[in-house]
Amino acid sequence: QGTAAEFSDGFWKSGDLGYVDEAGYVFIVDRKKDVIITGGFNVYAVEVEATLNTHPAVSMSAVVGIPHDKWGEAVHAEVVLKAGMTVDDQELIALVKERLGGFKAPKSVKIVKALPVSAVGKVLRRQVRERYWVDQSRRVS
Repeated sequence: QGTAAEFSDGFWKSGDLGYVDEAGYVFIVDRKKDVIITGGFNVYAVEVEATLNTHPAVSMSAVVGIPHDKWGEAVHAEVVLKAGMTVDDQELIALVKERLGGFKAPKSVKIVKALPVSAVGKVLRRQVRERYWVDQSRRVS
């Protein structure tokens, strides 16, 4: 059923979100399933992760939407630090606020030893996200 839904009118819907610029170049922004909708605003996980990953103490990050009673989802980041490095979660939140704006900044940050990754090293956001939605009556896939 999932595969059938990906095909419509002879086209395959990849789930990628992007845009075409004035010169006709196509830019992929993120995957539809990884967009966080918080208080009516769309937040692209990959954009927030790229910003967090510029911090000198950050090795890698995963940004996901977690349940929030008022906003539907809240932006949450799990961060792996480089060996021997430390950083305050408020410093990471401030970095994102400064570069991307307040609504895109994580409302919470968790420092973790490792993130689930695929065989090629890609962060598996779905596994991170699922931990927070387990006991919820509504789900975000």
